[in-house]
Amino acid sequence: MKKHRTPEQWQTLINQHRNSGLSIKQFCQQHKLACSCFYTWRKRLAEQATPTQEPYQSMATKPSASQKTNFLDLSALVDKSTSANQGWDIVLSLGNGVELRLSQNP
Repeated sequence: MKKHRTPEQWQTLINQHRNSGLSIKQFCQQHKLACSCFYTWRKRLAEQATPTQEPYQSMATKPSASQKTNFLDLSALVDKSTSANQGWDIVLSLGNGVELRLSQNP
């Protein structure tokens, strides 16, 4: 027997998938859903979203809070009176002993 779900129930399932870390196939198998129904409802709900609502986005396209990139402006650390005559040497330590070195000749 098919189980009929309301749009609100589908939105809840879509949100659960977003936070699950599972592929759609794995999530649908776990919740006994047809993948085609999941895709249909995900598209339908995204199309109905108002500008103030955030339509569904997969984990691959939406960074989590821990994945957001912050940039730090380091120009204040450069002595502007001598920087025109100097090259630069940048070393980025990426962890596990991996370093990225950038150099420029004067």
